[in-house]
Amino acid sequence: MDRHQLPLSFDAALMQAEVKALSERKVDWIEHFVTSNYEGEWSVIPLRANRGAEHPIKMIYSDPNSNDYVDTPFLNECPYLKEVLDQFKTTLYSARLMRLNRGSRIKEHRDHDLEVEAGTVRIHVPIVTNPEVRFLLNGTRVVMDEGTCWYLRLSDPHAVTNNGPDRIHLIIDMEANDWLREQLY
Repeated sequence: MDRHQLPLSFDAALMQAEVKALSERKVDWIEHFVTSNYEGEWSVIPLRANRGAEHPIKMIYSDPNSNDYVDTPFLNECPYLKEVLDQFKTTLYSARLMRLNRGSRIKEHRDHDLEVEAGTVRIHVPIVTNPEVRFLLNGTRVVMDEGTCWYLRLSDPHAVTNNGPDRIHLIIDMEANDWLREQLY
C-alpha cells in the first residue's frame, strides 16, 4: 500500500484562516533549502522544529536522526492547527506548512527514511489545493481534498506539479507507532 486516506478530517476553513493570519502578521515563508529538488517557488513555515534550532533553515529541516522536536512560536499562534496535531496519538517530529506556488514543480525523488517499516512516516493534510495540482506517487495521481489526511509511502518515487493557485499542505513527520499502524491497516 503506497497511499492511504486516514479516517481523520479537519476544518479546512479554520486552517486557512490561521494560515492567512500568519501571513497578515508578516510571518515569512522560508524558501525550501533543497533547491535542486524543485523548480519555481516552494516554501515553508515551521510549526515544530528540532529543539534549539533558531536559524530558519535549521527550523524547517526534518532531521531523520532526531526525536527532540518542540513547538515553534508560529504554532503557538495557531490554536486550531495545534488541535489538528493533537489528534495524532503518536510522537510528533517536525510539522510544517509547505506552500507550492503556481507554476512550480517538485521533481521526482524519494525520501528513503520515510516509511512505516523504518519507523517514521510523513502525513499530508491539504489546507489549500486546486484541481491543477498533480501529485504523482509511483506514477499514479493522488487527489487529496482540503481537510483530508493522507499517508503516502514517500520512500517510493513521487513528484508534484502545481499549475493552479498556490497549494498549502500541513506536513507532519511522526513515529509509526501502534496507533498509527491501526489507522493504516
